[in-house]
Amino acid sequence: GRPQPGADITVHKLLPMGGGVGGGSSDAATTLLVLNHLWKCGYNRASLMEMGLKLGADVPFFLFGRNAFAEGVGEELSPLRTADCWYVVIEPGVSVPTSIIFSSKLLTRDTKPIRITDFPDATKQVASSFGKNDLEMVATAHFPEVAAAVEWLGKFGSARMTGSGACVFSAFEHEHQADEVLKQLPSRWIGWKAKAMQEHPLAHLVQS
Repeated sequence: GRPQPGADITVHKLLPMGGGVGGGSSDAATTLLVLNHLWKCGYNRASLMEMGLKLGADVPFFLFGRNAFAEGVGEELSPLRTADCWYVVIEPGVSVPTSIIFSSKLLTRDTKPIRITDFPDATKQVASSFGKNDLEMVATAHFPEVAAAVEWLGKFGSARMTGSGACVFSAFEHEHQADEVLKQLPSRWIGWKAKAMQEHPLAHLVQS
């Protein structure tokens, strides 16, 4: 009979566990994209996103192919142009369990939803302090090191926490600005810079 396709996958993980940067979701999405291509399954993007949602709420975003405004649990996505900038990301040395954040009595549950039309133009996003992360207040209350990282990075720009934590980030218009911040990073933390992207590097592997 016809041999069944298989794959040996090795993950060289650089992103921190419990960092809130979507590393696991991105890995899952990339696996679906690549296997769909290698095995010639023929699934379109919508079908892959439906599969991805069963693996995690953030997986459809990484299958969408480009930056997006997310609604629902994260599966309702609309294209969104974001700033072409550089990010400084700090790992404050703690892992923030999602269960602690979502079970906390400090979590705000009545925040007014934002709309995609509320977002500032991409050219103004770096300097904007638009929006907030409701989970940040909870994480900084439970984990002082996260609070310290937000405060320190906030000296250089608008600092935010990623997802449910624990990483903290800020946007900068130029690479040299990110480099200057990292030169001053306290030795107890790990930090790196990342270039913003508008499209997933493997988006071309699947039809819309």
